[in-house]
Amino acid sequence: MSLFTRKITGFRGVALFILLPTLIIAFTSFVTGEDDGLGIGRKAPLMTRKMDAIDGKQYSLLDLKEENGIIVVFSCNTCPFVVGGEKFEGWEKQYNALNEAAQKSNFGFVLVNSNEAKRDGDDSFDEMIKHANASNYSMQYLVDANSDLADAMGAKTTPHVFVFDAKDKLIYKGSIDNSWDSKRTELKTYLYNVMDHASNGLRLEENSTPPRGCSIKRVKL
Repeated sequence: MSLFTRKITGFRGVALFILLPTLIIAFTSFVTGEDDGLGIGRKAPLMTRKMDAIDGKQYSLLDLKEENGIIVVFSCNTCPFVVGGEKFEGWEKQYNALNEAAQKSNFGFVLVNSNEAKRDGDDSFDEMIKHANASNYSMQYLVDANSDLADAMGAKTTPHVFVFDAKDKLIYKGSIDNSWDSKRTELKTYLYNVMDHASNGLRLEENSTPPRGCSIKRVKL
């Protein structure tokens, strides 16, 4: 019997031993956003479900889809991975450029806010409108009531990207790029690569990357 095994014997030790894998998995999921959601090749869920948008209208993903498909970015108003912080400038600064690239590639591009647990605070509809205006968003920003779309796709983080093709099949999910990684040896522009390959009929070699960001704030039942 190892020293570690001897130390965890007894009721408290057994409880710790049982909980350790759960704690490790939970921590890993929070940090890396490791993902077991919608599988590559699966059809987009809730394509016709109408959601409130910041322009006062309602849209479904089908409404916003273009010839080559649609890019769905789960986002929010406050996460440092979105709006930026001390160590990372935030992906939000790329949103308008990504939307422009999506239009040129005949993809729809939409932001979705699924932070239902913060709907009375920082991620309220009014705050979404204020944030979108302050950030000069050029795309639609939708409210995912009850986190239904996030749950259906298995979205984990803000941001978390899902790209669907012309037949509504998932062709990519994960991060926008690896710019968050200060130790990277090269910049990997995942989402731009997806748009380029898909719009030119090329095979996509990297169709899934770990999403990085803050956890989506769902209401706990």
